Amino acid sequence: MFEKYSNDNPVNKVRMTWSFAFNHPAHVIASFFGSGVIRPAPGTWGTLAGWLVFVLLSPWIPYSSWFFIVAVTFFLGAWACQKTSDDLGVPDHGSVVIDEVFAIWLLLALMPPVLAWQIAAFLAFRFFDIVKLPPADYFDTKMKNGFGIMLDDAIAALYAWLVLLAVQWVLY
Repeated sequence: MFEKYSNDNPVNKVRMTWSFAFNHPAHVIASFFGSGVIRPAPGTWGTLAGWLVFVLLSPWIPYSSWFFIVAVTFFLGAWACQKTSDDLGVPDHGSVVIDEVFAIWLLLALMPPVLAWQIAAFLAFRFFDIVKLPPADYFDTKMKNGFGIMLDDAIAALYAWLVLLAVQWVLY
């Protein structure tokens, strides 16, 4: 399950640099403006950057508009993930974090706009993104293209949402 994160994995020997992250629009999108270059745990940094952007933009964007933004980000992200993976020569490189950004935006759009729920969403999503329960594990290991990269995080967001929905149901 955690082989993907092992230092012995050849994928982890390829590093995305800041100059690479900003040398093509697809790389900027895939690395979410370079947040995926930050080490360690680029996926967590990308999720955190996505959360920050969500919080900063939410006062000006109605919650219903987030679903349109998420849909556009999914397709734009799939293209950017594919292009960046091809250019790096590595499928689903750790520095490709637009999938985390898309997923946290989707999850936050479904949560009450309260800091405690946002923190819970962040933690639940990171847990399910790392653990990769089925069918996320299938998309992560077998579908090595832009859509597969985006889909496994969509499934992680779905699992996080279901758990948080159950918690809301119990609390309220």
